[in-house]
Amino acid sequence: MAESPSPSPTEEIVRLIKRLSAYVAFKMSSLFSTSSIRNLDSRSIGAIAGLAIAVIFTWRAIRTPGEHRQRRQPKRRINNAETSSAAAAAAQSNVASVLPEFSSPREDNAVQDVVDQFFQPVKPTLGQIVRQKLSEGRKVTCRLLGVILEETSPEELQKQATVRSSVLEVLLEITKYSDLYLMERVLDDESEAKVLQALENAGVFTSGGLVKDKVLFCSTEIGRTSFVRQLEPDWHIDTNPEISTQLARFIKYQLHVSTVKPERTAPNVFTSQSIEQFFGCV
Repeated sequence: MAESPSPSPTEEIVRLIKRLSAYVAFKMSSLFSTSSIRNLDSRSIGAIAGLAIAVIFTWRAIRTPGEHRQRRQPKRRINNAETSSAAAAAAQSNVASVLPEFSSPREDNAVQDVVDQFFQPVKPTLGQIVRQKLSEGRKVTCRLLGVILEETSPEELQKQATVRSSVLEVLLEITKYSDLYLMERVLDDESEAKVLQALENAGVFTSGGLVKDKVLFCSTEIGRTSFVRQLEPDWHIDTNPEISTQLARFIKYQLHVSTVKPERTAPNVFTSQSIEQFFGCV
């Protein structure tokens, strides 16, 4: 039995591009559906456009010269018989182009692997997560104890103040997109000085958009509540459940930092074990 001639490299490339185009069309139809188009960022759209342009130019580059010459041949007058023959040939050609070409499972898997790798979801950056979580909030207030500092009580601040290293990256991203104010209750001026020195040593004032004037101190919990209401932030971050409950009517969103989730919280109050966990850093 005579063996069928092996396809030329050009034919193999054409077949691969046709199948690649089919997979791309399927992927783009799912990407641009109503439920997923909102999740596309500029880089994803640019990558899709780049792939489409590459496929088009590759296809044009490998087209045989005969196809160009056939398209440029001048029209000639033909009789009815020739017209019928041409119509039949065109119909057969259309049917052949519609019917799927034979391909091996290995080719299918190879093409799908390439397309799936290209369309894998892009992992969002920390800055994108922060903006999404804050819902474009332009002003944020946050207490220091138990959130930014290792210490959890004003009495501990009389001895020392330590900035949690794991919170610095999140803090920097928040200052890029929002007007951030830090606040805490202290027992004396020495505690206030320790807190400011700890923040400065951690690089909070040099690497971010935070200045010392935006670190506020008070002597009572009521004073911190008054600070928040006067500043009218989009978000407030705190560890005191009573303050979160009091501010729920006045503040758009709140983050309650606690290892134990309160039994009842307002719909606009979120709970997380830490600010890093809320923004997906741990």
